[in-house]
Amino acid sequence: MPKAVIAIACCLCLPTLAGCGNTAYGLKKDGQEASHAMDNATHRVLSSGAKK
Repeated sequence: MPKAVIAIACCLCLPTLAGCGNTAYGLKKDGQEASHAMDNATHRVLSSGAKK
């Protein structure tokens, strides 16, 4: 019986852990993209002021 409980626990835990890993990766990627977008926007604003 304990082996069956361990097997069931592993079957439930592995997809959950994989989902958490995917979420963390997605959050990291979104943060990097937002940072690049802000950098690009800041550069456009600063360079447009320099052209005047």
